[in-house]
Amino acid sequence: METTKIVVGLDIGTTKICCIVGKKAEHGKIEILGMGRADSLGVKRGMVFNIEQTVQAIRQAVDEAESKSSVEIQEVNVGIAGQHIKSVQHNGIYTRKNVSETDVITQQDVDALVDDMYKLAMLPGEEIIHVLPQEYTIDGMAAGKNPIGSPGIRLAANFHIIIGQTTAANIIKKCVEKAGLTMKDIILEPLASSEAVLSEEEKEAGVALVDIGGGTTDLAIFYDGIIRHTAVIPLGGNIITEDIREGCTIIGKQAELLKVKFGSALASESQENEIVSIPGLRGREPKEISVKNLANIIQARMEEIIEYVYHEIKNSGYEKKLIGGIVLTGGGAQMKHITQLTEFITAMNTRIGYPNEHLAPGSPEEITSPMYSTGVGLLMMGVLSEIKVEKPVETKEKVITHSKKTMGEWFRGLMDRTTEILNDDPGK
Repeated sequence: METTKIVVGLDIGTTKICCIVGKKAEHGKIEILGMGRADSLGVKRGMVFNIEQTVQAIRQAVDEAESKSSVEIQEVNVGIAGQHIKSVQHNGIYTRKNVSETDVITQQDVDALVDDMYKLAMLPGEEIIHVLPQEYTIDGMAAGKNPIGSPGIRLAANFHIIIGQTTAANIIKKCVEKAGLTMKDIILEPLASSEAVLSEEEKEAGVALVDIGGGTTDLAIFYDGIIRHTAVIPLGGNIITEDIREGCTIIGKQAELLKVKFGSALASESQENEIVSIPGLRGREPKEISVKNLANIIQARMEEIIEYVYHEIKNSGYEKKLIGGIVLTGGGAQMKHITQLTEFITAMNTRIGYPNEHLAPGSPEEITSPMYSTGVGLLMMGVLSEIKVEKPVETKEKVITHSKKTMGEWFRGLMDRTTEILNDDPGK
């Protein structure tokens, strides 16, 4: 087992901190070597508010993952979310120097254009987390999603730029380092979740990924294989638990258990006479809760969350283009009848996204739950970046050289054919 190929995803969520260890297996699958999780007490709405509690939880999750995988964890790919995340669209231009019009665009040119985007001036306290290229143009002509190998001088592109608070990113990094780890990369959580639960066909057709976490609901919209819109809604499963706690006048742990075991997003699917008995506190009489009333509380808040999501989808301008509809994932997607409620509000086809498609056979059954989509996605993105690093540079150069040769031969053939036509005697 080569340790350089072992990758770790660390999901610092509002309800749980999850550490997943894995590596690339056969047929492009991901082999899970071990997983650890701990309750997240120092995070609210996707943002760390208590460093010491977060560090303890990270250490607990990492220790469990190390024990199960027999791997010493040093580097981790960490997710970032929270209501401070925002996105903007921007156009970038890169003019190549000391080249002719027949010289083809290389990976280095694309990298230079992307690097320029990271240098954009941000508001004080903000930093760029991701620069995601969309369509490229070369010398004013459309070049699609991959300009490499095409001739030209002026390379331009539309970019989807994701921005977050510098403080939030620095606090996450500090927590990871205090836990004795190195943060290899920081990744927007809805991007990670989409990697785990969406197919390439769905991204091509158009799809909205909705990751319902404990503190936030993350949205990522894909169309034509490219991410088009992202948003973070500051409402999640925890606020539903709080509603149940207040509405049923019970303690938080009981409210969470009620939500998980008996909760439904559609009150019409619950029986009027179905009652759940909750043990009383310190010898007090048990409390009886109507399952119908419980569902009414849950449905009211879920409708609010889904309407926020639908508002973002409409604002993106892609509402009518999403053939793949909506894919729900995250812990909140485990709620009964949530797909029916989502389809009723949005009139869009909806399914639950499970992070099992890319996992190798023999993976723990627990990890195929929607609540681990972000953790699996962080692991997958880490594996993909490892594969890119392992590719020798000469391979890229060989491809570019071959492109130049092919283009040169094409031009020479065209010139030779033109000469033949001009030299032909029309009288023959």
